[in-house]
Amino acid sequence: QAQLVESGGGLVQAGDSLRLSCVASGRPFTTYIQTMGWFRQTPGKERERVAVILWSAGNTDYADSVKGRFTISRDSRKNTMYLQMNDLRTEHTAVYYCASQTWGRDDYSDWGQGIQVTVSS
Repeated sequence: QAQLVESGGGLVQAGDSLRLSCVASGRPFTTYIQTMGWFRQTPGKERERVAVILWSAGNTDYADSVKGRFTISRDSRKNTMYLQMNDLRTEHTAVYYCASQTWGRDDYSDWGQGIQVTVSS
């Protein structure tokens, strides 16, 4: 099982940028992890996928709502994934989670505790 810890959230104003980080530990990632992703959730709504990255190849995929504004990346040497969020808007306010998916599974089995991002107008 992997342990995931997010950081970098906080309160910002509309138009600002933030970079979230997710540090992973507990297993050799290059062997077990197929994909990592960022998800977000707001009260009363289901958790939604924001962006995902194939850990080995680096291929990425984004929700339509964040394309061109958010960038997912990873540093394999540091077992760290990032989400660069630019030109933030109030609708980006949410709790952001990182998660990992191991080879052979369809679901994301390991999750971070979540980190709050609040964008004020």
